[in-house]
Amino acid sequence: MTCVAGSGYDLAVAYRIYPQVSKPARGLMFGDDKYRLSEACLQSLMESFGTLRVKLWVLLDGCPPEYEALVRQYVDAQDLVVVRLDKVGNRATFAKQIDILVAQHDADIVYFAEDDYFYLPSQLYEMIDFLLAHDDVDFVSPYDHPDCYTLDLHREPKWVRPYGSHHWRTAASTCLTFLARKEALLRDESVFRSFVWGNDDCPLWLSLTKHRVFNPLSAIQYLCQGSISWRILAKAWIYGWRQILFGRKRWLWVPIPGIATHLDAKALSPAVDWTARITAPRTTRVRNTPSVTS
Repeated sequence: MTCVAGSGYDLAVAYRIYPQVSKPARGLMFGDDKYRLSEACLQSLMESFGTLRVKLWVLLDGCPPEYEALVRQYVDAQDLVVVRLDKVGNRATFAKQIDILVAQHDADIVYFAEDDYFYLPSQLYEMIDFLLAHDDVDFVSPYDHPDCYTLDLHREPKWVRPYGSHHWRTAASTCLTFLARKEALLRDESVFRSFVWGNDDCPLWLSLTKHRVFNPLSAIQYLCQGSISWRILAKAWIYGWRQILFGRKRWLWVPIPGIATHLDAKALSPAVDWTARITAPRTTRVRNTPSVTS
């Protein structure tokens, strides 16, 4: 594993938890029990860290006390900051993640994490290794989204690169769980903050990767077909025109197979039996020491 020099930690993580089950996750084994889902996902994330040195900020947005108790059980006190928020919502919690990760000086590599991702054990370090080993890697997502294989919006030639135990593929977009150098986050901070002001994740990424945004025929085709893809391209231009016209193309990569999956019953990352993984016995060490709260 490649360690990050000159910092106390290998990775700084801003992890947000909301106590309601999203509609896509309701078809999975957790039903409407967000506490069980949150525990399984948090355990899997801690296992995926392996031997990485991680500073973890946990944003609890309107969560009852048992969620904070849950986090304290699994994260060492010196590595944890709990941030309580009063039901500020999806966009505001993402803004808070940006605030935290651009201001922190604990690690040169940062990670945005959502509470409904399930991870494979001891694999997240491979994302850091891949990022640090290649100059043309700007962002890395752990999620091999099935839309990349099924939606016409994503059908363009892609680069595939073997490295470590995975193949890595370029992607046009992903969700809002991703890894980057802090300097890359600072460089593209305004693009990510467009989500706070009404942009969505897919058009945000398209403005960075510049996928399909210079093809007006695609937008016309999608509009005639009644496809939502034309709205995605329109939003990419509305919120990201400066980046599209004047910014450099950014490279987003994902592992094959995925290192994690979004718990969407209709969009699990392919090539992994996630049901078996989720139901397998957990091995995460429980910690019981107090943590910092803000």
